[in-house]
Amino acid sequence: MGELMIGLYVFVLATLAGREVITKVPPTLHTPLMSGANAISGIAIVGAIVVAGRADGTTRQCWESRRSPWR
Repeated sequence: MGELMIGLYVFVLATLAGREVITKVPPTLHTPLMSGANAISGIAIVGAIVVAGRADGTTRQCWESRRSPWR
């Protein structure tokens, strides 16, 4: 099987498994689970900002220092 078919297979299985899991969550648990997921996302964003802030130079300098393969 090609890489595209394997990727499609994994995507379909993940979609079906995710739908099955989500439909089994009772409505009383939906809000606490979503607030937890949002908190985890927020922590990841804050971590990315901290890492970007501690990098040497600015983000623009970082991007300008990279060499484009099309030059």
